[in-house]
Amino acid sequence: MSSIKSQGIQAFIWDLLGKVGIHASSFIVMIILARLLEPSDFGLIAMVMVIVGIASIFSDIGLGGALIQRRRVLPIHYSSVLIFNVGAGFILTLLTFFSADLIATFYNSSELSPIVKVMSTLFTISAFHAVQSVILRKELNYKLLTQVNLIASILSGVIGVVLAFLDFGVWSLVGQVLSRELIINIVIWSKTSWIPSLSFSFKALKQLWGYGFNMFLAGVIDTVYEKIDYMIIGRLFSPATLGFFYQAKQLNMFVIKYSSGSLMSVLFPVLSKIQKDKAHFQRVVIKSLGIICFITFFLLGELYLIADELIVGLFGEKWEASVYYFKILALSGFAYPISALMVNILSSRGKSKDFLKLEIYKKVIQSINLYILYLYGIEVFLYGLIITSILGTSLNIRFATREIELSFINIVRPIAIEAFITFTLILSILYITNFLYFNDFSMMLIEGILFFSIYIFINWIFKIKSFQYILEQLKPIIDKKIKAKKDDK
Repeated sequence: MSSIKSQGIQAFIWDLLGKVGIHASSFIVMIILARLLEPSDFGLIAMVMVIVGIASIFSDIGLGGALIQRRRVLPIHYSSVLIFNVGAGFILTLLTFFSADLIATFYNSSELSPIVKVMSTLFTISAFHAVQSVILRKELNYKLLTQVNLIASILSGVIGVVLAFLDFGVWSLVGQVLSRELIINIVIWSKTSWIPSLSFSFKALKQLWGYGFNMFLAGVIDTVYEKIDYMIIGRLFSPATLGFFYQAKQLNMFVIKYSSGSLMSVLFPVLSKIQKDKAHFQRVVIKSLGIICFITFFLLGELYLIADELIVGLFGEKWEASVYYFKILALSGFAYPISALMVNILSSRGKSKDFLKLEIYKKVIQSINLYILYLYGIEVFLYGLIITSILGTSLNIRFATREIELSFINIVRPIAIEAFITFTLILSILYITNFLYFNDFSMMLIEGILFFSIYIFINWIFKIKSFQYILEQLKPIIDKKIKAKKDDK
């Protein structure tokens, strides 16, 4: 168990460092592109990415997750999945290419057609590195996976910026997306030792199918509902309006990716390895939840307070409309990281049927809010997201706690504590700063430092468990560095 823990911690650190590097470079690129391009350009690419996102789930049908979850995997499993993925990717490329005019008609935007045709190649390109990425994840080799993604993120960002400077408009974003997948293929195949055979077995796929199919259906439902808001907004409103919403949602995703992305990525293979040891499994879940709650609500509070100065200061005044959207989205930003942990519990223990059933229940709730979007517009829809997030998270917790025999209250308690601290601090700081008159940059610093200092102080003085779990993980790293410095002397 200690080796798994050590591997898991190393994988988490590498994945976190990679995500920090990737998101930092992506954030810089996003700032530059937001200043060079128009909101309508981002709206157009959002329309296309809806189709790409929904269709891409069909290129894998849950087989990647099944490879990670399955304890005994043979070379024939990997080769069969690779061949299947490439074949499915090519078919999706053809279907999307020949549907380009229909998609453009749906959005009432003739300029979408050539963009869709070019972007359709994404399915075939990405299919070639999917199994390689799965192997690295299963082996917890996040050091190499991080290097691959970081190189691809930086180089594709440079390509996108160069194209934007050359006035390629929305094609700058297309170039960035496609070049990233191409670079991942080149780097991952040059850095890994696995060489696939041309062997293909329907029997091998069938062995993965029982778990994979349910996960595939759940993935289809989740992806459709994750993207469908873009589709409805793109259909009902202008590309510029969708661009504002898209940018706000992308920025809100930073909370999710920084707070839980690395932990969730590593936890699935780790939990799969310890699925038979219930006591150990429970301890990992409780500590992971505490860490997620602390980081999530910290980032949520910081970003909510500095949203005005951050978005306008970085992206320019033409993006001011995104501020309001982002602030409401931030209020529901806690849901995804916490829910991701809960559904990882089910998937790592092979409960794909429960996973699918859970997704159906949640999507019924979300459908009501999407209907509200259609009837009453974006603002009411965003407030509805807060309610649906609370209900969806509660369902996730109920299913997960039942599976691993943990008390519902034990899971809800750290969430409620950190949420109370965060929202109380937000209201207090907004009240205090209402009487201060400084420039935007100074106000952003004051609000950010106030929240950071008081949030840490409250968690420390009251010995909140979530904060204690963070310190537990940091202590060995700090001690190791101190020891290394002493040894050098």
